Amino acid sequence: MYNKVIMVGNLTRDVELRYLPSGSALATLGLASNRRYKKQDGTQGDEVCFIDVKLFGRAAEVANQYLHKGSKILIEGRLTLESWVDQSGAKKSRHTITAESMQMLDTKTSASQDDAYQPYEPSYTQGSPKASPAQPVQNNYSPKENAQGGMNAQKYEQNIPEINIDEDEIPF
Repeated sequence: MYNKVIMVGNLTRDVELRYLPSGSALATLGLASNRRYKKQDGTQGDEVCFIDVKLFGRAAEVANQYLHKGSKILIEGRLTLESWVDQSGAKKSRHTITAESMQMLDTKTSASQDDAYQPYEPSYTQGSPKASPAQPVQNNYSPKENAQGGMNAQKYEQNIPEINIDEDEIPF
């Protein structure tokens, strides 16, 4: 059998971290993933899936340190069914994701909301035998809202150094 879940969504609450008797970290977080679709009458519909996720070990500690309510993450893991009996004696169950890996998708912009995110891109000096990093290049961004609305597409120029190699220098 094959049990693999990949889900992208936003945290519905802050990460809850605790340690197991073995000393391993366990983080529990709530994840909401939504889907937009067009109904038969032509109006937009939203479908939201809420699910709890469990992270173990170092990933749990990293999640607790860097993630907060509203953070966007990608989770890969397996679907598990938890069953228990509540205080009134009723049997309860729910599906959760036991994460095998986690990837934080927030950029600096959405995490801090201060100013536009500008990745560091070193420029290289040409003409020297060994290219060395210089000061960062000032990028020209033209953020545009894409057709779905929401994400910003960023254009920027890359400075790629030209490398001249003589055939005499190739060792093979």
